[in-house]
Amino acid sequence: MIVCVPITSDGLVDPRWGRADWIAVADVVDGKIDNWQEIEVSWSRLHDEGTPARHHARVARFLRENHVEAVVANHVGDGMVKMLDTMGLPLHLEAAGDARAAVLAAIH
Repeated sequence: MIVCVPITSDGLVDPRWGRADWIAVADVVDGKIDNWQEIEVSWSRLHDEGTPARHHARVARFLRENHVEAVVANHVGDGMVKMLDTMGLPLHLEAAGDARAAVLAAIH
């Protein structure tokens, strides 16, 4: 299962999903992280460039391009919740602490 989580520079869950600067995309196989890729998305800067719909489309494009099957986050705004629901992606909220551990805890 491919799961993404917003991360800080020290490997923690970034509480800002739509304004995260980095997203980790994890490939979880048999309850273990098989691959972990950290991608700079700069959403903190891009968030206010254009309309909320444009930003949601940017996030949706990222999720599709990375074949994401679930999202782990601390908090997500209502509009983003609706978008993820429309995409059929499970959303696991209230994640905190070590990002790798949060991904594994969310999908168990």
